Amino acid sequence: MSGKKIGILTGGGDVPGLNAVIKSVVYRATSDGHEVTGLRLGWKGLTDLNFDDPASIRRFVLPLTRENTRTIDRTGGTFLHTSRTNPSKMKKLPDFLNPADFPSAQTTKDGVTSTTYDMTKRVLCNLERLQIDYLVAIGGDDTLSYAAVLDKQGFNVIGIPKTMDNDVRNTEYCIGFSTAISRAMDAITRQRTTVGSHERVGIFRVFGRDAGYTALYTAYVTSIRCGIPEYSFNLEHMIDLLMTDKANNRSNYSLVILSEGARWEGYVVKEYGDPDAFGHRKKFSVAEAFSDEIVKRTGAETVVSDLTYDLRSGAPDFADTMVATTFATMAYDAIASHRHGFMTAINEGKFAMVGIPDPKLGPRKLDVASMYNTERCRPTYASKEGLPLFLTHP
Repeated sequence: MSGKKIGILTGGGDVPGLNAVIKSVVYRATSDGHEVTGLRLGWKGLTDLNFDDPASIRRFVLPLTRENTRTIDRTGGTFLHTSRTNPSKMKKLPDFLNPADFPSAQTTKDGVTSTTYDMTKRVLCNLERLQIDYLVAIGGDDTLSYAAVLDKQGFNVIGIPKTMDNDVRNTEYCIGFSTAISRAMDAITRQRTTVGSHERVGIFRVFGRDAGYTALYTAYVTSIRCGIPEYSFNLEHMIDLLMTDKANNRSNYSLVILSEGARWEGYVVKEYGDPDAFGHRKKFSVAEAFSDEIVKRTGAETVVSDLTYDLRSGAPDFADTMVATTFATMAYDAIASHRHGFMTAINEGKFAMVGIPDPKLGPRKLDVASMYNTERCRPTYASKEGLPLFLTHP
């Protein structure tokens, strides 16, 4: 393979480690005589790009070289920027396009009818005009769900999984997870002093809309209670556990961490705002709702700490840098050997190339039976011998 053009994009929420992927792909590819083109703002770069507008080209297309990527792996975020864009279900088209040129679908919810457009034809056209031979798509289950669409259309795609939620199927690990857990552990360790000084119940909220990996693994390393989306705990039982922890603690405090999608029996997760491009609405803080229940039922003072965005900010830790760099080199090796339709992964603790997950299956969930002690509302610590490093299977 010689003289190919590789495109690369990052979609969805940013996580530490994305820039290490971008740099590593650029260094490997350019060393072998290939070009790399960065597509800015995720899938939006391929839906909104207007070749008749020089400003649009500058906004969405960025040639990547060793010079402009040399230091990007030292920082977090994404050098290419990102968006939550789903080309299969665009609510609004760029002004220069005619809606009649694209397949549309109408849905009605709560008496309101909305129209979405499938811009896959436009995406493929832009990739062709950019002369992209292979596309590296870095993202979570939403971003990769559209990568699967392009793969079915016959375009050469390689997926790289990233998300603090660690819930992409077919892999045990996603870029960003280690840094998120490390940051959460540090924050909880620091906040023990103030929660203990005021003899309160500390309640921490982390990301995890559909899966509780971030909450459960943070609880695992900090030895505190947790609530996850996969299991509805009994409210009175959880509060009793926390109050018992508080009474048994010489500093008279206790701690619990909740996924944003955690719930107790009878609790309905409350949402607000318009759905994003993949149908997700923002959630009201379950931590605040849980705090209200503790105060109402026990009179104990609480303190709520939202750790969400802090966990995805800043530079990656060692594990995420190593995995990101390795995923990047694996993606390039696949391209160099003319492979496509695959995703980089870790299976059984080993690096592997696997199929891009089927979008219909949704995110990967925790196995409650083996990983969560429902009676104790905390991780299961027994029977870990023989398991992979991250204690779970894809």
